[in-house]
Amino acid sequence: MPSAATPTADRSPASPGALRLELVGISKQYPAVRANDAVDLRVKPGEIHAVLGENGAGKSTLMKIIYGAVKPDAGEVRWNGAPVSIASPAAARALGISMVYQHFSLFDTLSAAENVWLGLDKSLPLARVVARVREVAGEYGLEVDPLRPVHTLSVGERQRVEIVRALMTAPQLLILDEPTSVLTPQAVQRLFVTLRRLAEQGCSVLYISHKLDEIRALCHHCTVLRAGRVAGEVDPAVESNASLSRLMIGAEPPPLQHRPASARQVVLGVSGLTLAKEDPFGTDLADVAFDVRAGEIVGIAGVSGNGQRELMAALSGEDVRAPRGSIRLFERDIAGEPPKKRRRAGLHFVPEERLGRGAVPSLSLAQNTLLTRTGAVSRSGWIRQRDVAGLAAALIRRFHVKAGGPGAAARSLSGGNLQKFLVGREIDADPKLLIVSQPTWGVDVGAAALIRAELLALRDRGSAVLVVSEELDELFEICDRLVVIARGRVSPSVATAEASVAMIGQWMSGLWDRPGARSEDELAVH
Repeated sequence: MPSAATPTADRSPASPGALRLELVGISKQYPAVRANDAVDLRVKPGEIHAVLGENGAGKSTLMKIIYGAVKPDAGEVRWNGAPVSIASPAAARALGISMVYQHFSLFDTLSAAENVWLGLDKSLPLARVVARVREVAGEYGLEVDPLRPVHTLSVGERQRVEIVRALMTAPQLLILDEPTSVLTPQAVQRLFVTLRRLAEQGCSVLYISHKLDEIRALCHHCTVLRAGRVAGEVDPAVESNASLSRLMIGAEPPPLQHRPASARQVVLGVSGLTLAKEDPFGTDLADVAFDVRAGEIVGIAGVSGNGQRELMAALSGEDVRAPRGSIRLFERDIAGEPPKKRRRAGLHFVPEERLGRGAVPSLSLAQNTLLTRTGAVSRSGWIRQRDVAGLAAALIRRFHVKAGGPGAAARSLSGGNLQKFLVGREIDADPKLLIVSQPTWGVDVGAAALIRAELLALRDRGSAVLVVSEELDELFEICDRLVVIARGRVSPSVATAEASVAMIGQWMSGLWDRPGARSEDELAVH
C-alpha cells in the first residue's frame, strides 16, 4: 500500500535517472463528467513539463490530485520512485510540492505576508516572513508589497503573491496553473528566467498554459490532454502552434475575420475623470480622458495595479463618486448612476474576477443569468424559470460551454468555460457598449478565438467595445485603437496599426510624453 505523506516525509532529491513524479492510470469521475480517464504522466528532475489541453480537458483536476486537494478514484502516484498517498495540500508541501492555482487561494482579509506565512513553519516570526517576501520578490522580479491586504490587490498582484508563496517553500516540484495569464510581456520573461534557474537547480515544473508560444519557448516536454485522456506526448520545441492545436482540440482555430472599423458616433465619452482611491493601497485616477465610438474596439493596456480596477468600477457604476459630466453614454451624464441604470441604457460589463463578481459560485448557471439579464422576470417580480433555463441553455450551446446543463453550479465549471459563459451572457444581450476586463484570461486557443470573434462580430453590428487586457497580443489582434493606463493616468490613443509592442511597453511605464512617443492625432498629421 502507498505510504501516507506526512510532515516528516522524505524531501531528498530523486536519485540520478529516477522520475520525480509518476502518475499511473489516474482516473476521477464527477457526477456530470469524467475529468481524468486513466492518465499517465512522468516528470523528471529539473524538467519543465507542460500539460496542455482545452478548457475542461482535466488539467486542473489532475494538478489538484497531485497537490492533494482532490482524491483520485483510481490509479497510483509515485514520488521520487516510491508510491505515496497525498491526502492534503499540507502533505504535498511536506513532500516538496507547491502549487499556484489559476483561481487564487488567498484570504482577502489578511495581508500578503500573512497569506504566505500560513504555508510556512509557524516558528518563523511574521517580521522575518515579511523580509523574506521582499527578498524573494526582489530576486525574481515579482513586485509584491507584503503588508498590503489581499482584498486591495488586483488579479495580477494576487498572482504574484501566489508565486512568491510557492517559491518560498523551496519546492522540488512547482505546479503553475496559467501563471502568465495576467502578467506583462516583461514580467513573463522574468518569470521564465526564474523557472529556468529553478530547473537548473533540480526543481521540476509542471506548467499549464494555453499560450502555445510560451510552451514551445520554455518547456522541455509536453503532455496533451483531450476529454480527460492523454492525447499525446511531444517535444514542444519541434512542434508548431498549429500541430499543438490539432493535438489539443483536433483542429486549428479559425482565423479571425477583422474588417476595417467603421467608427461612428461617440458612445462612451470620458473626460476629466479624477477620482481619489477608496482604499489606501489603490490608485488615484488623474484626469482620465478617452472615448469609444460605435463600431470600434478600443483596448486599454497596462501593468496590473495601475488604476484598471478603479477605472472599471467608475465605468461600470460600482463606484458612483466620479465628477459630474466625467462619464457620458451617448452624451448623457451617467457618472452618478448605479449599474442597473447603466445596463438599461445599454452598458454591459464583464469583470475580471469570474467567481464572486461575475458569478455567484453556489448558484446555477441559469440563476447566474439573472445577475444582468432580467428579461425572464415579470413586472410583478415573478421569475419565469423556464425562460431562465432556456437562456442559460442557449448560451451553453452558442459559446460551446462544457457544463452539466443550466442547473450546473458556477463553481463546477473550469475557469475557461465559466469565462465563456460570462462573456457570452453579456454579448448575447446585444449591448450598445460592452466593457470587458481580461476577456480570455485562462481560456484555451479555441475558446479564445471564439470569444475574440464574438467581440469583433459585436463591433461589426455597431456596438462600441472597450477591452481591458494585459495580453498585448490580444489587444493588437482585435482592437482598432489602444490607450495605456499607468499610475492612474491614461495615454493618448493610437491606432493599433501604427503602434508596436515596444512602443506600448514604453507607454506602460508612463513614458508617452517622451519625444518619439506619438499619439494617433500626431500620427495622422504625418
